[in-house]
This record gives sequence, structure tokens and C-alpha cells, in this order.
Amino acid sequence: MIPADICNGIAFEKWHKDAAAHNPKLLYLNRDDLMRHEAAGVTTDLFPKVMIVAGVEMALSYHFEPGTPRDGVTLSVPLYALNQVSADRCEWLVPGMLKEKVHLLLKSLPQKLRRHCVPLPAYAAGFCERATFGKGNLLDAIIADIREQISLIPLTTDFKSETLPAHHFMNFKVIDEHGRQLEMGRNLAALQAEFGGQARESFQRLAENTVIASAEPIVSATGRAADSGSRIASPPSGKSGSATQHENLTSWSFGELPELLEIQQSGQTRQTLIGFPALVDKLTYCNLEVFDDPAEAARAHRIGLRRLLALQLKEQLKYLEKNIPGLQQMGMQFMTLGSQEELRDQIIAAGLERACLQDPLPTNAAQFEARKNEGKSRLGLLVNEIARLAAQILGEYHALPKKLQGIKAHGQACADVQAQLQALIGKRFIADTDYANLTHFPRYLKAINVRLEKLRADPTRDARLMAEWAQVATPWQRAQKERQGGKNADPKMMEFRWLLEELRVSLFAQELRTPMPVSSKRLQKVWETMQR
Repeated sequence: MIPADICNGIAFEKWHKDAAAHNPKLLYLNRDDLMRHEAAGVTTDLFPKVMIVAGVEMALSYHFEPGTPRDGVTLSVPLYALNQVSADRCEWLVPGMLKEKVHLLLKSLPQKLRRHCVPLPAYAAGFCERATFGKGNLLDAIIADIREQISLIPLTTDFKSETLPAHHFMNFKVIDEHGRQLEMGRNLAALQAEFGGQARESFQRLAENTVIASAEPIVSATGRAADSGSRIASPPSGKSGSATQHENLTSWSFGELPELLEIQQSGQTRQTLIGFPALVDKLTYCNLEVFDDPAEAARAHRIGLRRLLALQLKEQLKYLEKNIPGLQQMGMQFMTLGSQEELRDQIIAAGLERACLQDPLPTNAAQFEARKNEGKSRLGLLVNEIARLAAQILGEYHALPKKLQGIKAHGQACADVQAQLQALIGKRFIADTDYANLTHFPRYLKAINVRLEKLRADPTRDARLMAEWAQVATPWQRAQKERQGGKNADPKMMEFRWLLEELRVSLFAQELRTPMPVSSKRLQKVWETMQR
């Protein structure tokens, strides 16, 4: 210990010379003196060096520099694996950072909810012990825990995530095959939107040049994979080889199609990638390709399967194309949106969809053949049924633009109806709408006609009902806008979209009736339930 009266260099030197004569290592520090003992809990279990995503080891790095882009934890994401990174998993960060994040999320709750969780640090610590780390959405897990512990059910909107410091959100560094940084940021959806296409191409190039694991598919009775992490893949042909060896397909000339493929990278690390095989429509044939995203694979596969069926039913489809009832008149009404041929192709495709593509989809040649033969017998009737529905929809739609010209004086109502029409009737309204929802379109369009008639008599009533509808619709519209960069559509959000359409009927044209009771209060309760 240096004496308190040592106040300058000369005095220190004299003291040190005398003291060191008796103890040469008086001022030496050993390893224990230098260690920060409060950091003893910083282990690789709490702060791991890698995160495994769909079989790929991605490096994690840590940086303490508040206010800088690198502050917190950064996940280095190879471009080819970008689409497989789960936003939900990354919300949990790493085990060593979870307690503080949960504490701050609880702190962001309104006081009437927050007071039930005090002391907040203790509740956050308890949650970390009770929860299964990384399982599902973090906010959903916290809400479920609060419901179980204190019988309260907060909404996701009660948590103010935007108040958390930046380091409580995962930072993503996208790197190319040479390890060079392409981009960095904390908005995963934006990165996937910007680089998703390049990521898919990179993944598929990699899949073409790697070995596919030979193992039997493990698929549930519903046709879905039993465990997305299992080694369940085999090549579509049943042999090891290139993932895209099946090209120029006009029939089901390959073996059973597994839901997942394990693709083993050769090299020092020998990592295993998870791929999702799908038939891809190439107009005159199909290719079998491997995708990095299950939702994108499912979307492409459905279209590819429909093309394969069309190629097998070529002669019957040629006949139907020339004999769709009322096609010429519909083509005239569709003219402002697209060509008669585009309308015809959508009607035929919708007929094929209804005739042959009910879930679960075929996964082998025998199932495909059976589905084709079953659908062939009813295809003509279904195409005619869809054509009649399309004629109804276009008949109602055709007169509306002229009627809108007559209410230009009511600017807000006119803009609202135009926005509704654009959301309902586009160039691909038949192709992009599930048939069950499409059957309601004539009623939705009739409701617009009824609304326009009532608007002339009582514009004040229309403005009041429009404000009531907007109050329910605005949170959904805001959420949809925020999700635009995301990969997958939420089925519940789509279902709510059609409930909003039914609410319009209930408010503006109640005499047309709705299939189920619908009101603003009911929909607000549905929305609140969706946020839990």
C-alpha cells in the first residue's frame, strides 16, 4: 500500500526504493487482482459464440459501445441462409441478455398492469427460469407467463418495445460467400426484403453442388413434417445427387417428394442445410428445385403442381378454353384491368385448383394420378361455375366507376369506395382470392351500390359509419403496413381482412345480410384477442 503522504514522483521513488529492498514484488499484481470477479457469470452458456439456424452455425459477437451500430450482440448471417433466420428466435437474443430485456419490457407496461409484476427484476428472473428459451414469440411467452402467474392477460400493444435501447434487439450482419459484409442492421424483415432474392439464388446454387443426405422422410399423416429439425430428407428420386437433377418435367416421373431435404455441405465444417423441395412452373414444363423458405416453397409448389396437372390434362383444357360461357362479354368488362386471355387463364386455373388441389396435396406418383383422374371428371362443371361467378362479379363491378363519378362532391366517401374497389378487384382478383371468399364478392359490390344510393340521401350518416369502420380497420391497416417486409402472411390477419369487408356490409347495406353476426364491437374484441 502506498503511504498517503506520498504526493510527488521524488518522494515516491525514495519510498519505493526502501520498500522494495524488503519486498521486491510489493507493487506487482497477480492474476486474481486483475480479474473482474463480477464477470464470473459470463459463460458460453449465457453468451454463446454461435447460434444454429436450420442446421447452419452462425457466429455471434458482442460489443459494448452504446450509441454505435455494433452495440450489443451481432449475428453474422451467410447470405444463403438469410431467409431461414427466424425473427421470433432472435427476439430472445442470448440467455445472458434475456433477463434485462424482459425487465425493461415489463417496465414498459401501463402502471395498472405493471404493478402486478413487482418487483420487476425478480419477476423477470423468474420468467427466465420458467420459460423455454427461444421457443415461439417472446412477447407471447411473457403474456402466457403473466396469465399463468397472476391471471392477467395483457395485449402485445401494451408492451412498448420501442422504448428499449437498441442493444436489446439482435443486430444482423449479412455476409457473402467470402465473408464480406453486404449490409448490417437490426430490422430483419427489411434485410430479408432487400436481399431475399439474392439469398434464395445463393442457397439454390449451393444446393446444386452439395450432397443430399440419404435418409427416409419422416412425414406426419397430414403430409407435414413431423419435426423440422429431423434428418428426414432423401433426394426426390430416392438416390443421393444434385438437388435439381429433375428438370423438364411434364409428368410425375420422380419418386416420393419429401417435405424437407438435408443438404450436407462439403468442406471443413460439413454443416447441414435444411431445404424445402418444390415443383416450379416453367410454363411448358416443371423443374424440381430446393427452396430456403418453407412458405415460399409451398407457394411455388402449388403453382407448379397445377402446371403439371394442366400438362397432363392438355386436351381437356384446350376444349374448355374455347367454351367458357360468356367469356367475350366478361372480357369487355375486364378490359380496364387486363386482357380476355388473362381472364380466361385465371378461370381455368381456379377450376383446376378446385378440382385437383385439395389439401393434403399428393406426394407421390400414385396419389398424383388418382387426384388427376378424380378432378378430370368434374373439371368442366367447376370451370363453368367459376365463370358464372366471375360474370356476376364483373357485372356488378362494371357499373361502379361511372356511379363514382356522380359522388365526386363527397370526396372522402368517394376515396373510401375507390380504395375498397382496388383492394377487391385487381388484374388477378380470381387468381389471388380463395374461392370461398370470392363467392362473397357479388354481395360486397352490391353493398357498395346500396351505399352510394343512401349517400345521396344522407351524407352525414355515411360519414358517421365510415368513421366507425375506420376505427376498427386502422389498427389492422397499420399492422399490415408494418408486416409488408415480412416473409409470411398471417392467416389470422387475412381472416380479419374479410371480417372488415363484412363489417362494411353490416354498416352500409344491412339489408344484404352477413353470413355471421358482425359489428364494430365484435371485431374490436376479435382484434384484441389476436393481440394476446
